[in-house]
Amino acid sequence: MLALPQLSIVKGLQQDYVPRGLHRIIEEQQLRHADSVALIYDHGQEESSAASQSTYRHMNESANRAARLLVEEAQRCFLQPNNDGDFILAVCMQPSEALVTTLLAIWKAGGAYLPIDPSFPANRVHHILLEARPILVLRDDDIDAQRFQGTPTLSLTELYAKSLQLSGSNLLSEEMLRGGNEHIAIVLYTSGSTGVPKGVRLPHENILNRLQWQWATFPYTANEQVGVFKTALTFVDSVAELWGPLMCGLSIVVVPKAVTKDPHRLVSLLEKYKIRRLVLVPTLLRSLLMYLNMETPDPGQKLLHNLQIWVCSGEPLVVPLASSFFDYFDEGVHRLYNFYGSTEVMGDVTYFACESKKQLSMYDNVPIGVPVSNTVIYLLDADYRPVKNGEIGEIFASGLNLAAGYVNGRDPERFLENPLAVEKKYARLYRTGDYGSLKNGNIMYEGRTDSQVKIRGHRVDLSEVEKIVAELPLVEKAIVLCYRAGHVDQAILAFVKLRDDSPVVTEMQLEGRLKDKLADYMTPQVIILEHVPLLVNGKVDRQALLKTYEMANNDQGGSASVPDFDYSHVPEELKLTARDLFETVSTVIGRSRRATLSAHSNFYDLGGNSLNSIFTVTLLREKGYKIGISDFIAAKNLGEIIEKMASNHDAVQLEEETLNACPHLQMEAVLLQEAHHQPVTLSYPVSTTKAIWSNG
Repeated sequence: MLALPQLSIVKGLQQDYVPRGLHRIIEEQQLRHADSVALIYDHGQEESSAASQSTYRHMNESANRAARLLVEEAQRCFLQPNNDGDFILAVCMQPSEALVTTLLAIWKAGGAYLPIDPSFPANRVHHILLEARPILVLRDDDIDAQRFQGTPTLSLTELYAKSLQLSGSNLLSEEMLRGGNEHIAIVLYTSGSTGVPKGVRLPHENILNRLQWQWATFPYTANEQVGVFKTALTFVDSVAELWGPLMCGLSIVVVPKAVTKDPHRLVSLLEKYKIRRLVLVPTLLRSLLMYLNMETPDPGQKLLHNLQIWVCSGEPLVVPLASSFFDYFDEGVHRLYNFYGSTEVMGDVTYFACESKKQLSMYDNVPIGVPVSNTVIYLLDADYRPVKNGEIGEIFASGLNLAAGYVNGRDPERFLENPLAVEKKYARLYRTGDYGSLKNGNIMYEGRTDSQVKIRGHRVDLSEVEKIVAELPLVEKAIVLCYRAGHVDQAILAFVKLRDDSPVVTEMQLEGRLKDKLADYMTPQVIILEHVPLLVNGKVDRQALLKTYEMANNDQGGSASVPDFDYSHVPEELKLTARDLFETVSTVIGRSRRATLSAHSNFYDLGGNSLNSIFTVTLLREKGYKIGISDFIAAKNLGEIIEKMASNHDAVQLEEETLNACPHLQMEAVLLQEAHHQPVTLSYPVSTTKAIWSNG
């Protein structure tokens, strides 16, 4: 008898679930832990004063006062919800204690928070404000209110000064906007396939389902007291990272952006607070592993031993990187997880546990695993029928992790009715746009159906970038591609053909104009073309473009120019040091043919990032330069790095020369054995003699 084919439908565990407002859970924790520390803001400076702290009582009461002021402002100005019926409050603030308290205040007022990163370009901010229609923008004091183009704003000082005399008690439902019938908790904007960013509406109940799965699957231990909040608020992983620990009574360390970008300061902070779990994109994992191997010469004194749960999310995790994790950390003690999802499914909808190098050696790619609680994954064909086990289908997600949709009901085709559903909670499907297959009980990621890529955990649709590049006045045609997506040398490339009547313009100048229109992580490297290569059918030969870039960066085919180094502002005695630095930076970044390297060049303007900065420092150390990663990252330009390299190099050489000139300084002191002890007689000028027993 023939067996029926196994269909690619995977159901997560069923978990009891009682929906409620997230702020009410915080209020319950305040009753249990009123005088316990809730928030810690640590600058990550070893020489600075102690970190500032707030208790649960202080955080909760401050949030209650601010919430009452927000409700008063909304009512006084007759502010209305947007087209979706949501009261949205935008937040444009740097990480701080006040940021977390402000987000909590928005929930308590009955609103949803919408993060706007202070680094967002003006056109992106304009689009978000126009589409989402927040009733207010809450901003840091040093952020100009004019940036928000007429949307009412409150500065941090105004918010907490004006609310100081208001009641600090919890708000009753009838005091809140919409009478406490809160639904949407957060709105996050992501890159859109139409070339325009779109806002994802995340309800309280969906966030709670994701958190309850986390608490059940990765429970906090009795000695785990502090969590870390370091992810950008615009990134969906920040939700569980921030609110997961706080809703369980733990403290949260709020990490400044500068610390997150500096592996030395970040590792020091994680060690200081004995952090046990960390969520990070694979790019940051690679940076930290490189740093840890560089800074841990003694295997018996490894850093971050307390950090036992590592969660990779936001980008594909490749097998070599996962295996290298176990080169440093102990199998069975430290655990690495691969989470898969998107903003539309509350960040994570499947997960896989990487247990050992032996286990990973069985896979060509790290699986994305099995569904989280109260969710179902379907792999469907073009006719929405489940594919057979092992076949590739498009990944559809269903269940309690699904978002409510997009702001203004955009792209309704991404959220569909589920014809395969039996239970009500699985009545909707989200079309991820990813391909997957089911093999041996685990879902494997098999690529995208469109032009989306992940850059440092952020979703970037190349069509959105291409649209912005094509709108530049001098551009006749633009093709935006991603080179080696998911790898260390991943790069967004904009191949540009200029108009015939265009004045002379450089690639760097075009990039400068794009930085005013695109977020940093979306800004491409521009490559100007004489002509666009075409296939025989008239379409653009994209592979030829990528090959051209690859050959130029690998100095193949004679197309690359000789690296251009400018030593005019380098003192004569430092030119050899400068040459070592310039050659190393040129090798690592591979962009010297587009910009002259000089003492005034900035490593990050040249194309540097946290990962290749560590690689650069590693190569410099191999050449004998003892420069720290923090010194390298903090340097304003290559000139400062040259000076630091020279001073440290001189100190090392002086130490070596001293030891060579005085070999007795290298002798090792060895304690005498008891059999070698002899009495020593010392003569004193007063004609007295004493016997002293020598103990070495």
